[in-house]
Amino acid sequence: MLWPVSGRDTALWRALAVIVLGNLLMIASAKVQIPMYPVPMTMQTFAATIIGLTAGWRLGGAAMLAYLAEGAFGLPVFASGAGLAYLAGPTGGYLLGFLAAAVIAGLAVQYLGLVGVVLGTIASTLVIFGFGVTWLATLIGWDAAIASGFMPFILGAVLKIGLAIGVAYGLVRAADGRQR
Repeated sequence: MLWPVSGRDTALWRALAVIVLGNLLMIASAKVQIPMYPVPMTMQTFAATIIGLTAGWRLGGAAMLAYLAEGAFGLPVFASGAGLAYLAGPTGGYLLGFLAAAVIAGLAVQYLGLVGVVLGTIASTLVIFGFGVTWLATLIGWDAAIASGFMPFILGAVLKIGLAIGVAYGLVRAADGRQR
């Protein structure tokens, strides 16, 4: 051991590890994509939801803030670009929606338990699309935003919701079993 670690220090290091791991999951999920214009299809909706459900609203939100800050400062963490200009582009609303989604998913599971896994997953996906389509509509109009920023993603969103519910349900049940 390099230095003594108190209980408080351990909690801080664990929180930092959760934030870093959540951040790395977001970066990796941005790179798993089907290129589409103006918004690529990625695994980020799944990742943001899972991070919120498993890390909680505070740490999940912190992981999303770290991810957004890295991209805003120019690190290549987003699906296809970086910097403040990228955040102001067609995908900016979706990116900000990831923050809201992680917080909502974390709050849902915290206050509603296993029911919150289902409700939080659905709500977080809808919030991401709400932020994303609204921002995209300011750039290209509502009809085009719905046609290119929502409709092509419906099937993928349903599949990712099912996957997220299954993964998070298993993780929450495993955590509940350890606490007994």
